[in-house]
Amino acid sequence: MRYPELYYRWEWQLRSSPEQLWPFVADTNRFNQDVGLQAVETTNEPTQGNARRRLRFFQFGVRMEWDEEPFEWMRPRRFGVRRKYRAGPIASLRVLVKLVPQAQGGTNLVYETWLRPRNLLGLVTFPILMRFVTRRAFGAAFRKYDELAMSADGLPYRPEAVRLAPGGRDRLAKLRRQLAEQTGEAELVDRLVKVIKQGDDFTLARLRPYALADAWGVARHKVLEMCLQATRVGLLDLQWDLLCPLCRGAKESASTLAEMKQQVHCDVCNIDFNANFERSVELTFRVSSVIRKVDTNSYCVGGPQVTPHIVAQQLLAAGDQRDMELPLEAGRYRLRTLTLPGSQFLAASPGGLQRATVTASERGWPEDELVVSLAPSLRLENGSDDEQLFVLERTAWSDEAATAAEVITLQAFRDLFSKELLRPHEQVSVGNLTILFTDLRASTRLYQEIGDAPAFGQVMDHFGVLREEIAKEEGTLVKTIGDAIMATFRRPVAGLRAILSAQQRLASSPAGRPPLYLKAGLHHGPCIAVTLNDRLDFFGSVVNTAARLERLSSGEDVVISDAIRQDPEVEELLLAPHSQLVLEPFEAQLKGFENTQFQLWRVSRLPLPPPAEPSAARASNET
Repeated sequence: MRYPELYYRWEWQLRSSPEQLWPFVADTNRFNQDVGLQAVETTNEPTQGNARRRLRFFQFGVRMEWDEEPFEWMRPRRFGVRRKYRAGPIASLRVLVKLVPQAQGGTNLVYETWLRPRNLLGLVTFPILMRFVTRRAFGAAFRKYDELAMSADGLPYRPEAVRLAPGGRDRLAKLRRQLAEQTGEAELVDRLVKVIKQGDDFTLARLRPYALADAWGVARHKVLEMCLQATRVGLLDLQWDLLCPLCRGAKESASTLAEMKQQVHCDVCNIDFNANFERSVELTFRVSSVIRKVDTNSYCVGGPQVTPHIVAQQLLAAGDQRDMELPLEAGRYRLRTLTLPGSQFLAASPGGLQRATVTASERGWPEDELVVSLAPSLRLENGSDDEQLFVLERTAWSDEAATAAEVITLQAFRDLFSKELLRPHEQVSVGNLTILFTDLRASTRLYQEIGDAPAFGQVMDHFGVLREEIAKEEGTLVKTIGDAIMATFRRPVAGLRAILSAQQRLASSPAGRPPLYLKAGLHHGPCIAVTLNDRLDFFGSVVNTAARLERLSSGEDVVISDAIRQDPEVEELLLAPHSQLVLEPFEAQLKGFENTQFQLWRVSRLPLPPPAEPSAARASNET
């Protein structure tokens, strides 16, 4: 017997805008838990493809199993999903959520449900549940999200008391004091403790330090360093997440770099991919289980916030077409499908097209980049013979990820986790780094002139100066080689500022001590990370070039490559009136690169003017 379809429409007036509400409302994983649904599990049975999944859970002792179509959405205005049930009292379900901006501010949130019962049990029970239980639970969740969207930091705290692990409260108090003493950041530590005590399970299962820093309005490196310290004292556990380059979801996690797989398969995107420290490996944290146990179950596996970089996703049958109107941020986007090769690149800018049509077919995508406005009307056409899932995604990766490439170049990480290594013989790309090599000029003569012990002490002091200046610029001292050092920075200007400041300090030695002159070379480009001599090290032609640039330095200048010179921040520093820097171009061949003529630059400071002579009147008074 085919039962009639039931329809429900509910509305809530909320104070926040659709853009503010979207990260909470579209997080269907958190929402399903908040409204009391059970955790879901994915079956291994095959489905029709295009990101369809076969899922199930047990509710009130009844097995619910269904085939779920991919969610469809247009950020931040609407999303929905269809389900065809294979077991349980429901035959089919469709949900559509709309966030409608209001002229006076705020949002009208509309929640629509189409539900067809499978049997008499469903026909009798679901109208009661929907009218008296579900509506109340949904309203409470949406009002909570409205409060979160309007709050200072927007972190999802739980209003009810959280049960800590046995002995967890005492451990938390002890470790809080220990961490505050070690970091000197008592206020920041208290904020972390609040998250541990009141944050919801999804936040604590995958703490992202940069996201916390942005929510708190503090420097990112401070929060990252605090989380690293919290791991050492036992408050947090760290994990390396391997992200799919398409859906950008975490597909594997490991507690050490050595345990991390180098090749992983993504079931959703149906691709194999390799670890890439620059983008696909992210450091996250979770609260230690001796403090608080967190629920790591999944309550929804395909909502919009699973892939927040995807601004729109639409499923079109063969030959079908659909219009989308959605706000876009300025920048570049890519439109693709899950099964057709290639993609269409788009750029959103104020002067772009108001209307555009894009057709996907087996013949391929248009080659030219399509420039659209910031609020375009896009028509999607499926010109293929098969159903296609269209995905419109931002090409820029989120800068809220603390990538492995950034973390392993952080001095605090290398100090605290010196045993964190890659597997032997493995080489991993870490993206572009600024490499600094230095060496003391005439250090042998220094030992001869003032004796071994004083010279050794001065050399050790010079390492201390370098470490301080490198740390100020968020760089890392990779290794010392005799009187020389190798350091890395994420930004060229940071490396240049650090070495110029160190040179100035060392050349201005206290009275009674000879000045030290530091030869230095800087280069920027792609590098690889390896394990060498039981430590993380960096290799590649960029490293080799930087090492050879140092040898061209006089000790009163820094030799930089053209890659450093052309960096916009470096150019701004060099041209700043107060910098007192002199730039001298020259060309040279480097050992090992005999067939290449390098364009290089010497950067030095203008000499300080001699101290002014005392005036005649002052000299007379002193007499």
